[in-house]
Amino acid sequence: MRFLFSTGSLYTYGLDRCFALAARAGFDGMEVVVDARWDTRQADYLADLIDRFRLPIVALHAPFDSFPLPGWPADPPARIAATVKQAESLGAAVVVHHLPLRWRIRRFTRRGIQLALPAPGEDDYRQWLLTGYRDLQAATSVLLCAENLPAVRLLGRRVNLALWNTPDEIARFPGLTMDTTHLGTWGLDPLDYYEALAVQIRHVHLSNFDGREHRRPEDGRLPLDRLLARLAARDYPGAVTLELHPDALEAGAPDARVAELMAASLAYCRACARIVNSR
Repeated sequence: MRFLFSTGSLYTYGLDRCFALAARAGFDGMEVVVDARWDTRQADYLADLIDRFRLPIVALHAPFDSFPLPGWPADPPARIAATVKQAESLGAAVVVHHLPLRWRIRRFTRRGIQLALPAPGEDDYRQWLLTGYRDLQAATSVLLCAENLPAVRLLGRRVNLALWNTPDEIARFPGLTMDTTHLGTWGLDPLDYYEALAVQIRHVHLSNFDGREHRRPEDGRLPLDRLLARLAARDYPGAVTLELHPDALEAGAPDARVAELMAASLAYCRACARIVNSR
């Protein structure tokens, strides 16, 4: 089992700095979140980072559909296909993608009002997932992994904005990314979720939940120690990505402090899984 660092954990930093900190902390590889920056979308530059820091890019996260991406297609199916092509060129094993949305939250800040409004343009994505998705998977060795999404609070209630976001519904996808903090927003135990979908879970986004999402794995309510031990006991074949919020790593502090926190979380994960760093 390899432990990766997501560039989304320090999305306010440049990619070069994310790689440098991950190498300093001892991670086994990287997950790159593809976004509007060309640095995340040019394979030659990413290959140079791999060589310089000796950290493979094991996973790519397809762009969020709300991001404008100059020079890239606008619709989610074409963005996923472009991410797969980039993964193939970099030797990455996994492309993570989100589920289609039914609703989007709109906030009217002056009055503090929030409304869930229909998500425009998602019908084509939903239809492609039903009809064209398996063709893309059949045409590549890169594994497509659908990610479970969090609950959103609206008027004090949990709201599900996405299609196919329950454990029973998401099972339609042959490959899954299990996001533990997102499960926490629903009050679900990641260990139970893993046991129900173990055959399909091929990638993990690991972070804790304490009422706030994407906490360090050792800080929160979720029993991630038991989950990591179970993954190791079951010879889980995929990678585990630490996907944190920048404030959980004290982003903006001296690099030595950020790297120290990263290394401590990584050591915690390896201890739970009883894995010795072989890099």
